[in-house]
Order: sequence, then C-alpha cells, then structure tokens
Amino acid sequence: MNGWLPVGSSVPGDWRQSIWPGLTPYPEAGLALLCLTQILCWTVVPALVDAAPPGDVVESFMWGREWVLLTYKHPQLPGWLLEISHLLTGSFRWPQYLLAQLVVSATFVFVYLLGRDMLGRTRALAAVLLMPSLYFFGWPTPQFNHDYAQMPFWAAICWLLWRAGRGGGPGWWLALGLVSGVGLYAKFSTGLLLLFGAIWLLSDTRARNRLATPWPWLGLAVFLAAAAPLAVQLYRIDFLPLTYVAGRDEWVLVHRARLYYIGVQIAGLCGLLLVLAISGLLRRSPAPEQPVERGTLAYLVWMGLGPAVLVMVASLFTGAGEAWGAPMYNLVGIVAIALLGHRLGAIEMRWLSICAFVCIVGMSGAYAGIRWTSCNLRGRMDAVCWPARQISDEAEAVWHAAVPGRLDVVGGDTRIALLAGLNAYDKPSIFTDLDMRLAPWITSQRLRDHGMLLVWPGSGVPPRLLAWLGNIPVKTVLFDWSLRAPPVAISFAAIPPGVKQPGLIDSLAQPSN
Repeated sequence: MNGWLPVGSSVPGDWRQSIWPGLTPYPEAGLALLCLTQILCWTVVPALVDAAPPGDVVESFMWGREWVLLTYKHPQLPGWLLEISHLLTGSFRWPQYLLAQLVVSATFVFVYLLGRDMLGRTRALAAVLLMPSLYFFGWPTPQFNHDYAQMPFWAAICWLLWRAGRGGGPGWWLALGLVSGVGLYAKFSTGLLLLFGAIWLLSDTRARNRLATPWPWLGLAVFLAAAAPLAVQLYRIDFLPLTYVAGRDEWVLVHRARLYYIGVQIAGLCGLLLVLAISGLLRRSPAPEQPVERGTLAYLVWMGLGPAVLVMVASLFTGAGEAWGAPMYNLVGIVAIALLGHRLGAIEMRWLSICAFVCIVGMSGAYAGIRWTSCNLRGRMDAVCWPARQISDEAEAVWHAAVPGRLDVVGGDTRIALLAGLNAYDKPSIFTDLDMRLAPWITSQRLRDHGMLLVWPGSGVPPRLLAWLGNIPVKTVLFDWSLRAPPVAISFAAIPPGVKQPGLIDSLAQPSN
C-alpha cells in the first residue's frame, strides 16, 4: 500500500510532493507519537490532581484481589488487570491511569490496522487522529471500568473479522475466536458486537463463503472454550449480573429523562464535527474518482455505527447508562475518512494532527483545573476528592488498636469501606453491602475467625448497623479534604474475632438487599 490509498489506486503526482513530511511518509511514527502523548497527559494529570481513584476503579481494585471470575455486576478482567498493576508497582495512585491509557492507545492501534487495510496508511492515521476529539477518548478515560476495558476488544474484533472474512487464513479465525471470548471477560455487552459481526458474516457473500472451510468453526470452538467458564460461573451465582442490569435499568428510567442517553451520545460526538470543519474536510469538493468500495463502507457503517444506533433506539424504551456507548464509537473516525477522505491532503492532515494534540493536551489540562477547583474551591465531594490514603491509614490504626490480628474484612457503608480497605497494608476484603450474595468470598466462619471493621460516614450509627455493633465502641475521625470545605467525619468500629453480638447471627442469615 502507498501512503494514501490501497494498492491499485491512482494518486496525482503533485500530491506526493506536497505531503507533509512530518507525518505522511511515516504514519506509524505519527501513531506512536499520538499514543505517547495520550498516555503521558492522561496518566500524569489525574495522578497529580486526584486524591482517590474514581469510584468504579476503587471497587475493581478491591474485587481484583479476590481473583473471582464474576461478581454480581460484571466479569472481572478489569479487576484482574488493576490487581496486577498494583502487584507490579505497589501503588494505587497512578497505575490505574496508565492502564486506562494503554487500553485507549491499544484501541488506536487496532483502529489504525483496520483503516490501513481498508483505506491505506495515511488515511488510517487520519482516522485515528480524529479519535481524541471524541468525548469518550478523553475526559472519562481516567476511570478504568468495564466500559473502557472493552474498547480494544471491540476494535480488535472488527479488524480480525474483516481480515478473516476477506480470505484470511486459519490464524485470523483462531485469533478472532480467542479475542471474542476474552472480550466477554471485560463486559458481557461485547456480545452485542459479536451479534452484529455474525449478521455481517452471514449477509456478506464473500465472508459467507468462508463458512465452507473449517477455519471459522475452529474459531467458534476457541470462542466457546474461552467463554465457557463465564457461563458456568454465571449459572453458579444464579445469574446475579442479569438482576443487577434489571435494577440499573429501573434506576435509569426513574432518574434520567427519556432522551438523556441520546443527548449524551450526540454531545460526545460534537468535537468530531468541529475538528472535521476546522481541518477542511467538510468543504465542498469534486466527487472522488475512486470512492471506497461499497462492501467496505457497508462493513464500517454496520460494525462502527450499528451497535451505537441500536442502543440509542433502545434507550427510548429502557434504561441505558451514559458510559455504555464508550466502546461503540471506535470506528467513527474511519467512517468519516471513508466518506470524506478524497478531500484529504497535506493541509488537512496538518490540521487533523494539530487538533488531535490540542484535544489531548487541552482536555487533560481542563480536567486538572476543573477537578482541583471542584474539590478545593467549590467544596464538591466528588469520588476523586476523598482522602483515600488517610482513611485507610486510620482504618488500620483503629483496627490494630483493638485487635492484635490482621485486618481481614471491611464493611458498613460500601463506598467508604472500599476506601478504608484500598490502601490498607493488610489488603482486607470488602463485604459489599454486608450481603454474602454480593460478596461470596465472605462467610460466617470467616467473620467469626477474623472479625470485621465497620466504616460509615458521619458520627451517628445508621440503623442497619446497630445489630452488628452492640456495645462495641465507635471512633469518629475528621478528615481534611478541601481548602475551603469543612472536614468530613467518618466513623470506625472494630468487631473482634469471636464476638457475638445480639442480632449478628440473624444479620448473617438474612443478608440485606
């Protein structure tokens, strides 16, 4: 392939002399520079300004140390990766931000590989340069959760399926099966993309002909083998993630307007339209001499926009979380370049490059200013404002002052208990909502043998914790977290091993909902 179009396309000679030497002859170098900028800015900035990781990250850190396949919410690949990042670095401060940006950068790479196969190297780079203008690749990325863990899997599946369906050998089908199966461990909604991929495979004549060979079926066998442990565990925990989704759906319907989800998605795409306008790709120009092949464009629109549009339509009738669409816009840049790439020249590439780096640096800088101001000047207690290290230190101090053994379990108000256990050297387990169905690693015997530290906000004892406490003393500590807002009060109570309080056994036998 040449720098602009797939092999066989005609390129006017004067374009070759006008190519911007910094990017076009070496698009892989431009891609590497883009990924490096993304990683540096969005790792360093949140690590400097956030006192605690985002809420979903704290939860995944605590679940990751349990090494379970599945919780009542989701499969646990994100939790495993976070736990590995901690084991390698010993820190809860910055590895999660680096991990998140490695995931985003891997998505850039897979999108580039797909675009290179379809449009050529330079246009593939142009497609990736559009991605930082999308909201989903900027502001929310410090929160490494299941939605963002899916991103590279969605991009890789789209690339591998295209390669396999266009005549790739057995390796492509086996890789597709493996990546598809492992992608389910990031989040079950990866199955939505697989459904769209299966429909394309059956509807595209050239791809459908591949089904007459054994390789797609071997890939399917690999997929089923990879996904089987999840299916077994889902059955063992009585399909709790489906119950969680139903509850989440109900909450969204009650607390969000009918068009809220669609509005968030459209707002997240506005930056892309602005960059297209700035770069000059929206200007009028003659029709391309060799438009993108119809089957290629159909694949991009179907796989790149189909799932997002379907979820938007579904959101009119059911609840949809605003972050669910995060992995669904990976191919938007390729779609845009496939439609507008005939207008792409050296000047347009230069503007795309400038806009991409401005988006990354500018948005990360805005993140720093807004987060710091929100916590310290406005006094808004966001999840990243909590003094996580100090809370963990105090939790261990309270526990070891009352009990000689290690701190093994934390519970109470789950949001605060997660922070209490996060940085604790004893690496306690979280007793989610004091409900053993939601925290199956907690058992009655474990609580009797090791006890538990209860943690909650404020000085008063919540009614649901009275049966657990009995006459156990409570210590309330004030924590500074803002330059202007008053300290936040958090209470601790250590339930020693072997202590049986009135109502404790009843609480264990009848977990709260």
